[in-house]
Amino acid sequence: MTATTSDPSQPGPLERATALALLARADELVAESQFEPALALYGRVIGHEDVTVTAAALYGSGECLYRLDHDGQALAQWQAVTRLPETPSTYPAWRQIAAALVRARDLRRALDAYREAERRAPPADRLEIASRLGWLSKELGDQRAAGRYFARSRGAEAMPIATYAIIAVTVVVSMIAMQADGFALLLQLWLDKAALAAGEWWRLVSPVLVHANLLHLLFNMYALWIFGPLVEQLYGSGRFLLMFVCTAAAGSVASYLFTGPAPSVGASGAIFGLLGVLLAVSRVHRPVMDRRARAIMGQIGFIIVLNLLLGFGLMANVDNAAHVGGLLAGLWLGFVLPPVRVETLASYWRVARTPGQAPERLAAGDQRVTAVLHAAEVLLVPALVVAGVLLGAGAYR
Repeated sequence: MTATTSDPSQPGPLERATALALLARADELVAESQFEPALALYGRVIGHEDVTVTAAALYGSGECLYRLDHDGQALAQWQAVTRLPETPSTYPAWRQIAAALVRARDLRRALDAYREAERRAPPADRLEIASRLGWLSKELGDQRAAGRYFARSRGAEAMPIATYAIIAVTVVVSMIAMQADGFALLLQLWLDKAALAAGEWWRLVSPVLVHANLLHLLFNMYALWIFGPLVEQLYGSGRFLLMFVCTAAAGSVASYLFTGPAPSVGASGAIFGLLGVLLAVSRVHRPVMDRRARAIMGQIGFIIVLNLLLGFGLMANVDNAAHVGGLLAGLWLGFVLPPVRVETLASYWRVARTPGQAPERLAAGDQRVTAVLHAAEVLLVPALVVAGVLLGAGAYR
């Protein structure tokens, strides 16, 4: 074990408390514009075994060097921060690197640095960084990227393409199937439970494309128009599609197991699944969202209860088993999968060392292990769906 010292005038590694005290004193000197003595204190701390402490000292050293007009050395210190494991100093270091490269007219590398900063930025800083990315993209002649970044800087969200695509396809297919000459299409897509038991597995998902009547279609598509974009905003288009398919299949297998041989149609099971995702993610992961999204998500629990009560008590010919099956699958997916497109409050539980500095994030552990665990948790839904189909097959043969 390496010996440490509490006396900064003595050579050798510092005790952590001593190093933190030197950092605090150096910060005070920077605030008083005493950059040279602050630089000496930061230099004494650099190399501490705690990577967070060393990163903070490197970042502060870069600030002092920049204020003393040693731009190249300052840039080298900030770059050293980014080569360390992720710390609270990583984000502000990337911002300073980007700004320094802009001053040096190295716009291509500045654009890359701002992209790294954007990946780590707290929500309050993202609009500003998006604006700078837009300006750099425009200066570099990439008008398409500039327009995208400037739209983001105005708070515009990415279009929920997957949601709108599902709505468009569902409306077209449902309208065709409702026509007199569209009955053959309806027969191929609805939840024919005997056909599913015989191996027509597509019928787990295809019923979302057809509806009993125009009112049924309009009601479901309106619900998808409201809630689909929220899930897509949280998870991205690919994960949204995965959730939609999984919850649709879960709703279908619940109907297959519990409602008898009558065929079923409609996207209600998948829509209840999306409601389940939103309910779970809002309670477990607590995503940071805009006021409109928060207002909608605050009503999700009431909407679920109301629709279940209507289905079980007041409305006839409602496939309540599909609703409950989709809901349970959505609750599970929202519970096990944290959002990837927005920050969550859990990501920002640690307090920043200095004002304006990015909060320290929770340690993620081995990312590959985490990815495998999430995949296994998601695969539980299709595994249960397959098991349900096989379990109930005997009743339809």
